[in-house]
Parts: sequence; C-alpha cells; structure tokens
Amino acid sequence: MELLAGGGMARLVFTSRYGPTALPVVYQLHEGSMVLGTWDQVFDEDLRTGIEYADYQVGVEVDLIDQHARQGWVVLARGAAHHLDTEAERAPFINAGLEPWVEGVPAHFIRVRPTTIIGLRVRET
Repeated sequence: MELLAGGGMARLVFTSRYGPTALPVVYQLHEGSMVLGTWDQVFDEDLRTGIEYADYQVGVEVDLIDQHARQGWVVLARGAAHHLDTEAERAPFINAGLEPWVEGVPAHFIRVRPTTIIGLRVRET
C-alpha cells in the first residue's frame, strides 16, 4: 500500500454489460481502503448488483512506468465496490481532489476495501 499512499490516477476494472471494462478514476487511500472518484454514470448500473449489501467484485490497477529508464511498478488491488451514496459516506471526500475534471459533472465515489493486493516492481538490469 505504500506505493499507493500519494493517491492519483488508477483504472477501475470490472465486467460491464459490454464486457471487460477499465475506467480511469482518481483515488485516495482512506482507513485501509481505496476511495475512487468517478463520473461516468453510464457504467454506474453495471457496478450495482441491485441486492442490498451485495457489492460487485472489481480490480483497481495503479502504475508508474518510466519507459525510457525501463523501470516502474504496478499494483493490482481486488475487492468489493461499495458506492458511497449517503451524505455521511461522501462527506470526507467532498473537495478532496476526487471530483471530475469536467465542470458540471457530478462526482460519484466508490470505496474498495482490498481483499488481495499484488504488486510488482520492474527494473531492467
């Protein structure tokens, strides 16, 4: 988790009605979870089971690659995608840098509590 500590850009990976999908998101770590800021409402229903307390399993991929130096790292976290729908759940993340970059588009926050985390550092020797 130390590689993820600064937050930044990531990809939310899941199976949508259109097949495998990787959606760019911004993220921050919060109390052992990854909180994702997304704004694509098209995929919102694909990330909901319709069953109370049953969340979709997703992957969150974060990387930092320097192609010229041929080194970097990749982290894949897997867990359940819990939508932060109530004001109380959303409050800590309002104005926290997870809002959409496009003005006028509402933010949507998703918490992923990782159940598995896989990391890899790459360096050409």
